[in-house]
Amino acid sequence: MSQPQPTTPSARGPNVNATDAKRIAFAAFVGTALEWYDYFLFGMAAALVFNRLFFTDLDPSAGLMAALATFGVGFAARPIGALIFGYIGDRYGRRPALLATIVMIGCATGLIGVLPDYLAIGIAAPILLAVLRLLQGLAVGGEWGGAITIAIEHAPERQRARYAALVQIGSPVGTLISSAAFAAVLVLPAAEFDAWGWRLPFLAAFPLLGIALYIRFKVEESPVFQELLEMEDRAKVPALALFREAGGRLLVAVAAALLGVGGFYMMTTFVVSYASTVLEVDRQAVVNATLVAAVFQIFTTLIAGRVAERFGPGRMTVIGAVTTGVAAFPLFRLIDTAEPWAITIAVTIGICLITLAYAVTGTLLADLFPARLRYSGVSLGYNLAGTLSGFLPLIATALLVVDDGASWPAVLVLIGICAITALGGVAGERIRAADTRAAENAPTTKV
Repeated sequence: MSQPQPTTPSARGPNVNATDAKRIAFAAFVGTALEWYDYFLFGMAAALVFNRLFFTDLDPSAGLMAALATFGVGFAARPIGALIFGYIGDRYGRRPALLATIVMIGCATGLIGVLPDYLAIGIAAPILLAVLRLLQGLAVGGEWGGAITIAIEHAPERQRARYAALVQIGSPVGTLISSAAFAAVLVLPAAEFDAWGWRLPFLAAFPLLGIALYIRFKVEESPVFQELLEMEDRAKVPALALFREAGGRLLVAVAAALLGVGGFYMMTTFVVSYASTVLEVDRQAVVNATLVAAVFQIFTTLIAGRVAERFGPGRMTVIGAVTTGVAAFPLFRLIDTAEPWAITIAVTIGICLITLAYAVTGTLLADLFPARLRYSGVSLGYNLAGTLSGFLPLIATALLVVDDGASWPAVLVLIGICAITALGGVAGERIRAADTRAAENAPTTKV
C-alpha cells in the first residue's frame, strides 16, 4: 500500500459559500445526468434492440450475447478515456476536460440515432455501432471523475459528501430519463419501433447536449487547481506519477467502486435481459421496474451522502456491500417468480442497497488521492472498475447455461462483487484516517 499522502486544508476543501458550492455541484450534475442518459440508453438498446437489428445473421441467443459484448466495449474504452482526460484535467484544468467529454458523448449518442441497421449496410452497421460505443466509453472515462473532482474541490470540507452525492444523482436521473424514453417508444407498434421509434431517444441527445453545455460553460475552474498552477505543482505525466506514488491507493479505489458500477448493471442490464428472454416477462414491465428503482435511488443517494458526513464514506461503502450481498439470493428469488410486481420490488431494493455504496464512491475516491493527481486517480480508479463491470452482464448471461437458465450463478457473481467492495471500503477508510492524522501533524505539506 502506498504511504499516506496528506494534503493542505485548501486542497481538501476551499472556503466557499453554500450558494457557490450548490451551483457548481448542479452544473456537474447536469453534465453527469446527460452522460449517464447516453450511456444507459445504450444498455437498454443492447438488451432490447441491437441484438435484432444489428446482429441479424446470428440466432437470438448469439445476437443477444453479441449486443451485450458491444455494450461491454464501451467499458473497455473507459480507462483510456480516464488517462486522456485525466492528463488534461490534472495538467490544464478540470473545466476544459469536462467541456470536451460532454461534447464527445453527446455527439456519439446522437449519431447512433441515425446509424443504418444491418439490413441497410450489412457488417458495417455493427462495426460503426461499436466505434460509437468506444467514443462513448472514452468520454465517460473522463466525465464522471472530472465532475466529482470539480464539485468536491469547490465544496466546504465537512460538506463534501453531500455535494458529491448531488453529482451522483446524475446516475438515477440518467437512468430515469433513458428508461422513460424507451418506455415511451415501446408503446409503438413493433414494426414502427424497429423502423424508427428506437432512434428517438438517441436523437434527443443533441438538444440535451446544448442545454448541458450552456450550464457547464458558466462553471469556474476549480480553486484547488488554480492553487496548483500558482505553486507550479503539477505532474508532467499524471498517470505515471499516479502509478508510482499511489499505486496501492488505486487498487483500493477500484475495489471500492466495483459494486456501484457492476452491481448496478447486474440489477438493470442483466435483469432486463434475463427477465425478458429467459423468464419471458413483458419487456415493458421490466423497463418500468428500472424506472421505479431510479426514483427511489435519488432519495437513497441524498440520504447516504448526508450519513457519510458523520460515519465516513468508507464505512458507508462497507454497509452497502454487506447488505447487498446478504439480500442477493432473496432478491433473485423474487425476480424468478416472473411476476412484474415482484421484479419491481427486487430491482428497487437491490438498486437502493447498492446505492448506499455508490452514493459515496466519489467522496471516498477523491480522498484517496492528492490534488495534483486527483482527476486522474478518481477517473482511472472508477473506470477500471467500470471496465471489469461492463462485461458482467455478458458473463452472467453466459453462466445461465450452467443450470438450464437458473439464476444462482449470476447471484454468485453479484456476491463476489460485494465482497471485493467491502474490502475496498475497509481499506479506504483506514487510508482516510491515516491521511487525516498526517495532515494534522504536517499542515503545511504541499497539495
